[in-house]
Amino acid sequence: MTDDSLDPELIELANALLDAARTGDAETVRAFLDNGAPANLRDASGNSPLMLAAYHGHAALVTELAARGADVDLLNDRGQSPLAGAAFKGFTEVATALLEAGADPDLGEPSGLATARYFERAEIVELIEARRA
Repeated sequence: MTDDSLDPELIELANALLDAARTGDAETVRAFLDNGAPANLRDASGNSPLMLAAYHGHAALVTELAARGADVDLLNDRGQSPLAGAAFKGFTEVATALLEAGADPDLGEPSGLATARYFERAEIVELIEARRA
């Protein structure tokens, strides 16, 4: 299927869902999911709603998306995990939500753990290491 064959209205709806995840608009995200939108929908760069919510610091939305079946380990097209995005941005609350939902800290390139170490996110490194003890 080429991009030319995609329904412009569907593309607009998908973009609205992804934008809502990016801005933390949980009510809009819930409405889309309640009406059948896939929790693991991906944008042109492979970012899912959960990835966008994580990268933009929306811990409660990350938790809700995970509870609704979103894959907490779904890598984007650059091989990055939501946990690596949270570590890069220093969002400890998001990292906690991801880890509680079962995120793999060793997944991706670089991994969530490697990202946390590289950017000296000590709290996130400690969270990951505490789960391994």
